[in-house]
Amino acid sequence: MPAREGGLVRFAARVEYDGTDFAGFQFQPGRRTVQGALEAALTTVSGDGRVRVSAAGRTDAGVHATGQVIAFTVRDMADERLARSLDTLLPADVGLRALWRVEAGWQPRRAARYRAYRYTVWNGPRSPLHERTALGVRRPLDTAAMAEAAQVLEGRHDFTAFGTAHRQPIRTLHRVRVRREGRRITIDVIGDAFLRQMVRSLAAALIRVGRGEATADDVRLALESRPRAFEGAVAPPHGLCLRRVGLGRPTRTGTEDVDDQDV
Repeated sequence: MPAREGGLVRFAARVEYDGTDFAGFQFQPGRRTVQGALEAALTTVSGDGRVRVSAAGRTDAGVHATGQVIAFTVRDMADERLARSLDTLLPADVGLRALWRVEAGWQPRRAARYRAYRYTVWNGPRSPLHERTALGVRRPLDTAAMAEAAQVLEGRHDFTAFGTAHRQPIRTLHRVRVRREGRRITIDVIGDAFLRQMVRSLAAALIRVGRGEATADDVRLALESRPRAFEGAVAPPHGLCLRRVGLGRPTRTGTEDVDDQDV
């Protein structure tokens, strides 16, 4: 049973948000953030002072999520009441998708075994609706070449060339997959953890390959180098979405073990 301390209970939740009008997930004084919106709603529900929210990942400004996992501690109340109250208080661009109780002190960042991101490209005529959450690219992209280059990125590598400086740049990518459905191209990346801007840098490199401006060998050479790949090109944030935070072992299908919490 989840631990209780002085009538307080630790909850975890899966949240969805449209990142267009947010300055990122992490709280920033004077700026609109996802964490700020969540904490404001929870503080109102709790009535016991500011409620702190922790998350599995801190998405950048303009980045979306359908499977962000958060945790917070509030006074004990019925799960249904808490969910209904949050649904009423949260802004239109933030939504609660699931809520469950966890042990006191549970942290989503430590619990996360992998994170699944998707970068979406709208490879067709200008579309204001599609391009709210996808990068518009008018020139036809060679998805077969992109898929070949994506295979180079799978596995355990030093990703210094595809992310901001970090004391531990070695990361494991369990899968990098490129698919086309009509005009929509998706780049799915599943990894244990990521450097800042890493997925957007990988997406920019694969799009470059799709345009015929680079090859899989160029991506391989860039991965093995120390300078930022392709002059530090980073795809715009609005095409990126955090789709899932896995609390179990990743598989080739992107699903979790059957005994894992469904998040």
